[in-house]
Amino acid sequence: MHLSTRGHPPGPRHSATAPAPVLALKDVSKSFGAVRALRGVSLELFPGEAHALAGENGAGKSTLIKTLAGVHRPDTGHVLLDGGPVDFHGPADARDAGIAVIYQEPTLFPDLSIAENIFMGRQPRRALGRIDHRAVHAATTALMGRLGVDLDPRRPARGLSIADQQIVEIAKALSFEARVLIMDEPTAALTGGETARLFSVVEALRAEGVAVLFISHRLEEIFRLCQRVTTLRDGRRVACEPLEGLTEDDLVRRMVGRDLGELYPKQATDIGATALSVHRLTREGVFHDVSFEVRRGEIVALAGLVGAGRSEVVQAVFGVDRADAGEVEVNGRKLPLGSPTAAMDAGIALVPEDRRQRGLVMEMSIERNIALTGLHTLGRGGLVRRALERGRAADWAVRLQLKYHKLSDGVGLLSGGNQQKVVLAKWLATEPAVLIVDEPTRGIDIGTKAEVHRLLSSLAAEGLAVLMVSSDLPEVLGMADRVLVMHEGRLVAGIPRAEATEESVMAAATGRHGKEQAA
Repeated sequence: MHLSTRGHPPGPRHSATAPAPVLALKDVSKSFGAVRALRGVSLELFPGEAHALAGENGAGKSTLIKTLAGVHRPDTGHVLLDGGPVDFHGPADARDAGIAVIYQEPTLFPDLSIAENIFMGRQPRRALGRIDHRAVHAATTALMGRLGVDLDPRRPARGLSIADQQIVEIAKALSFEARVLIMDEPTAALTGGETARLFSVVEALRAEGVAVLFISHRLEEIFRLCQRVTTLRDGRRVACEPLEGLTEDDLVRRMVGRDLGELYPKQATDIGATALSVHRLTREGVFHDVSFEVRRGEIVALAGLVGAGRSEVVQAVFGVDRADAGEVEVNGRKLPLGSPTAAMDAGIALVPEDRRQRGLVMEMSIERNIALTGLHTLGRGGLVRRALERGRAADWAVRLQLKYHKLSDGVGLLSGGNQQKVVLAKWLATEPAVLIVDEPTRGIDIGTKAEVHRLLSSLAAEGLAVLMVSSDLPEVLGMADRVLVMHEGRLVAGIPRAEATEESVMAAATGRHGKEQAA
């Protein structure tokens, strides 16, 4: 099935004879204490239509999704199923009604297999009530085939990449044969090929009459897949309209209430001395003979397809994973391999790909998360002075324009974009010489994305060396002074900014580029 870049497959025609919406919200409001998350929002999802939900982080998208999914109950207004009001008492009620949700962050049981995660609580049984493992594995294999991926049903979820975890979540949702499929940032960690396969599955489901609600911060995906879009801002619906005839700039203005300005505000900088030097770094079976340098004032992007070894390289540079061979130097100082403490002492900071699992302690407050990397500077004798901790957090909250209610609130209450700002604040507070950012804008809204890009650019202009891992090719081309491309665990190309194009980067990422080692 061919999908044009900005095509709009025909959706249902909403005339007097058109089918009623399968699922709808009518004047729904929802508050959490003093925070009004939704304010009189209405939404209609029709069979066979892909409907986009757009808005900045904090606009109310997650609350709307959880209301449709039975996680939250409206304070006022109604949820309508097949035109009639319905009261979901929990996610199980919504699931039984045919509503499947793929959330932005995977929620798998790490010690269970892929098949067990997909069919948890509803495995086929044999005689005497025993689980029919052969049937479970066969059904899982069929689902993976439907998605066009090859994952072993018996493989434990622990250790799966973000992309593979998302695929498992999608398979789980499809296993319910849902009438409504709600997709919250499902492509955030997928490659172009995986995204194309996913979109083919969505088109097939639409042809079967499934209603799709699609949430993505990648505007090109919204225009590619969907027919209509509802835009939220500050908990209110500001527009519901066909995408045909709408431009990306139009949609951005509705989302943020203003002209955004430049999305990739790359400043010209004076490139200084080498800050980070990596020489012949190797981890058997993962990556091999990787060498590169990052200079002061420079943003270097590490690009490649998911599974090429990009994240594994930066984790080894920081010492989270121990390399088998090679050298890492910061400002000429050789570091012991496999020691994050030594890396931090030398001035390396790592903002990880998975902010919830590796970047934050979700049970802790905003201020405590920001302070974690500098507790030794905030008190004496092992006792932290609360005033210093709060002052440090408040300072960085202002500098990064963090949106929050109270610094003592749990970091889990923040939107994804604001959680990312907390991770950045935690590491920038260490005043690093080298900042490594792995997928810095994954799953955050376009307004926050522009803010993060502006921050990275200004940090580089101040002399910080920045190493950025990104699957977002426009981000790579827009922000990097140099692009290092990995393919199957090897560094195969180093491309200067002036020569970096989508074609040259993808040629290297897919192995069609000469096997030249980047300097």
